[in-house]
Amino acid sequence: MRDIRVSDITMREAIASKALSLSFKEKLEIVKILDRIGVGSIEVEGIESSKVDSLRIKSIASLVKNSTLAVPVKMDDDSIQAVWNAAKGAKHVRLQVEAAVSPSCMEYIQRKKADTLIADAAEAVAKCAQLTDDVEFVAIDATRTDVAYLARVIDAVVAVGAKTVTVCDAAGSMLPEEFAQFIADLYQATPQLKNIDLGISCCNNLNMADACAVAGVMAGASIVKATSYPMGVVALDNVARILAAKADALGAQSKVRVTELKRAMNQISRLCCDDRSKASLFTGAVSEAVEGVVLTAGDDQATVMQYVERLGYSLSDEDAEAVFEAFKKIAASKERVSATELDAIVASAALQVPPTYTLDGYVINSGLSFKATSHISLRKDGELIEAVSLGDGPIDSSFKSIESVVGKHYELDDFSIQAVTEGREAMGESVVKLIADGKVYSGRGISTDIVESSIRAYISALNKIAYEEQN
Repeated sequence: MRDIRVSDITMREAIASKALSLSFKEKLEIVKILDRIGVGSIEVEGIESSKVDSLRIKSIASLVKNSTLAVPVKMDDDSIQAVWNAAKGAKHVRLQVEAAVSPSCMEYIQRKKADTLIADAAEAVAKCAQLTDDVEFVAIDATRTDVAYLARVIDAVVAVGAKTVTVCDAAGSMLPEEFAQFIADLYQATPQLKNIDLGISCCNNLNMADACAVAGVMAGASIVKATSYPMGVVALDNVARILAAKADALGAQSKVRVTELKRAMNQISRLCCDDRSKASLFTGAVSEAVEGVVLTAGDDQATVMQYVERLGYSLSDEDAEAVFEAFKKIAASKERVSATELDAIVASAALQVPPTYTLDGYVINSGLSFKATSHISLRKDGELIEAVSLGDGPIDSSFKSIESVVGKHYELDDFSIQAVTEGREAMGESVVKLIADGKVYSGRGISTDIVESSIRAYISALNKIAYEEQN
């Protein structure tokens, strides 16, 4: 019985179709879910902005334990090396070389002639093959090109090291029988396909993507690209259930854990479908960034710094010393120090800078029947700057107001609140983590009002970003 691998393309489709705006934190959560349920590979976006995207890929690579991490490269040496450097920490890495092979796309997207495209694709595949033996060539818009030409492209890339070839039905205009015939014709025109993995990607313009995928599997394909959230292509949960239910009839099976699918899809749906992903800075992610962290007074600086790096920080030697000294004082009076507490230590001890922005005042209006509004007043170099914003709750609206004052958007990587004293007048401590230019900056705020502590934490992180941008 053949093994059929399902390759999840949710994050790549989200970017390509602009259907979703997933935060850094949400992407990491989706990766953990997919890796747990047994998808063959998880495809992520490549590198556009080097620092930010490299950090994202490195973070994802550290989480993927069972699946293959697949990342696209551009057809140049710098892109190939940069992607490899970011992704090589994963247990299994696949580099993907993509090319639009239909006549119209070749001219207007690739801006290449037919023979030039074959040569450039083969050269890129060969360079990737020098770094890893898992290289995939993706033929975009393959169903709208001549099969004979497509066979030439495939022969060229397989000859230099491609172990997987994926053909894409970008138009989504084929019936299942037509798609099965296309795959059969391709196998006949390209005998080398029998020695590698053939992947398929089907668009759902006729609401037949899942049926076409099954037809493609019956015709010989061994990889199906799908999304775990509806985005106009093959649905991961549908195709996995079909493969499980009809394994004997198809002579093929998938390793996706069908019994865990419903729960996993619900988790991913909550991460994707809520409007907070599109309209809200505040994601509500109040969870430890490093699961199971237990540090004690006996841990040395090197051990503590390893966990600090896993939390996303890159500290100078001076800041590392300051954080470790603060850690020792906390650890001396506790049995263990958690990730949340370590976050707070970094926020309070590292990169203490002169404030660029100070809080002058704020007014919050919030209720059940209307959106929260926040009027924030900050001072910069003695000048009073104010902004009013709407949001999904007082904290979200406050963060948006601060962004309006600053005139920049910074991705909110994490946010946590915890009580640091007891009683009705308990002090609340907030920690905000922002991402700027690929680095994580954390701020800490304390107040009896959790909204104020959150505002102060955001401004604390913002001041650290402003200081580094100015120096």
